[in-house]
Amino acid sequence: MRITDIIYKKRSGKALSPEEIEFFIRGYVKDEIPDYQISALLMAIWFQGMNKEETIALTHSMVRSGERIDLSDIPGIKADKHSTGGVSDTTTLIVAPVVAACGGKVAKISGRGLGHTGGTLDKLESIPGLSTGQTMERFKEIVSKCGCAVVGATADLVPADKKLYALRDVTVTIDNLSLIASSVMSKKIAAGCDVIVLDVKTGNGAFMKDPALAVELAQLMVEIGKSSGKKTSALITDMNQPLGNAVGNALEVEEAIRVLSGEEDGDLKKVSLALASRMLVSAGLHASVGEAETKLEEVLANGRALETFACMIEAQGGSPDVVENTKLLPQAEKKVTVTAENSGYIYEINAFDIGLSAMLLGAGRGKKEDTIDPAVGIWMKKRYAEEVEKGEELAVFHVNQEKNLDEAIYKFKKAITISGEKPQPRDLIYSSVE
Repeated sequence: MRITDIIYKKRSGKALSPEEIEFFIRGYVKDEIPDYQISALLMAIWFQGMNKEETIALTHSMVRSGERIDLSDIPGIKADKHSTGGVSDTTTLIVAPVVAACGGKVAKISGRGLGHTGGTLDKLESIPGLSTGQTMERFKEIVSKCGCAVVGATADLVPADKKLYALRDVTVTIDNLSLIASSVMSKKIAAGCDVIVLDVKTGNGAFMKDPALAVELAQLMVEIGKSSGKKTSALITDMNQPLGNAVGNALEVEEAIRVLSGEEDGDLKKVSLALASRMLVSAGLHASVGEAETKLEEVLANGRALETFACMIEAQGGSPDVVENTKLLPQAEKKVTVTAENSGYIYEINAFDIGLSAMLLGAGRGKKEDTIDPAVGIWMKKRYAEEVEKGEELAVFHVNQEKNLDEAIYKFKKAITISGEKPQPRDLIYSSVE
């Protein structure tokens, strides 16, 4: 078997066999096939696509490229979630403890952010003392004790994805459904959970701008999960504005704590509970989504969800006192208020540009080696379709370095469209794939 023949076959629009896919994945991970040939193959895949069978075979080959985590010594059904990413997407910090408070087990291996704000690990690490670099044994101990834990991936988990993703990034082949689906699902399958719930974002702040493509991606990932014996489901959710009000790492932790303490409703809570309810149903802990949502509201009201989050924080080395006093989180030196320049309705919010504005403050990374400032970010005061008066607060910027402040404010203001016409209501959850 030769890689040149495989490249030619895919370039010609033909389907690759599982053996051919295994050959190029194994050869690339072992450095037996050079980058330039895999780059050519990725571009052929981007142009010609892959069918469902090829995509499933690619995912399983990627899983076999490294270690698979065995969670069988944790009692009960283990669950995981994945979001395709967006702005103020803090759902993991809510879903994990609420599901655990209802008797579930959430064993989540997560990642860091590139662009916008930080990823889930960056958000959690804004909590003083908390470490996401736990050993697998300690990870399993925390899940068994608290019902949930969130840690970073080991270097041996799906090494094929790390190599392929880096190459896709520099060859502009990121946005192919099969390559996206195999990247996401190989890591979820290798992480060892029984249940996978996916949150596929769509809108101006999401990777998938087109709702139809988001549905197609969700369906493909659910098929891959089922092919591995995983109970997999997905929600397609809106990302035409930041999901929550906080955009920034410590600020997003604070907002998650407000939701967990029952102090805050809104879109972030609604999506989080929708994901959590499906997780509980898939794990067999509740018979219906409605029944699960009732239980979730109960653990928010009685404080059990917040206690569970505190348990996880403490078990991972952090200060559990933050759940009672969010002032213990990193605080910015300065707060700058941004106000509306005219009256009307919030007609449009460009979530992507809001994320870039927060990144200019230091809340995200432009390059992998950039350092995140956990204290900085933006707290939104107005949301889509709300009425606003001239001079009224649109947001509060939490600032440490003023170097890029003017640019950040300019970008933020350009991201908000105020109109005399009230916009039509928009769905928060478009559909589901069960």
